Amino acid sequence: MISLWNISLQEKISELHDDTWNIEINETIVEHRAARDWHQYISGSFAQFKCSLCRKGWGSKRVQVLFNFHLDTARNQGTIKVRRFKQKCRRCTEAQWEDPNFPVENIDVLVERLVRNIRIKCYREDLGQTNRSSVFNGRINGPHESAHCEACHKGVCSQAN
Repeated sequence: MISLWNISLQEKISELHDDTWNIEINETIVEHRAARDWHQYISGSFAQFKCSLCRKGWGSKRVQVLFNFHLDTARNQGTIKVRRFKQKCRRCTEAQWEDPNFPVENIDVLVERLVRNIRIKCYREDLGQTNRSSVFNGRINGPHESAHCEACHKGVCSQAN
């Protein structure tokens, strides 16, 4: 999974000076707890989920993704930590938190937004306003269900009721 994120990152960040950037999935990072000299960015996108118990699948239009990033200028090394917030199946009483499966196009959009933030925060570039939308495949009906959203449980969901 990380390879898709890394491929997208390397395509979009290659023009940034001579710095090397690495990306890693980290399910322990939390909002507003970024270490000193680290920046934080939260974005949302469409993703699919599948219950590991009943195999039911569902989509969500606003899956939260938290990025912590840092540039070590002395070493020309940038580090990005990514937390993809999970959801639970609403059918299963013993449901587990399931990982989101983002379409490749949406990973590209999320990484593009992240790189924009990196350019602003780490390189102090003035980039003006732009906003590329995520791709949404399918039909989603019904309200956001906070009880099944990990981001709601952690207080970082923009869709909380």
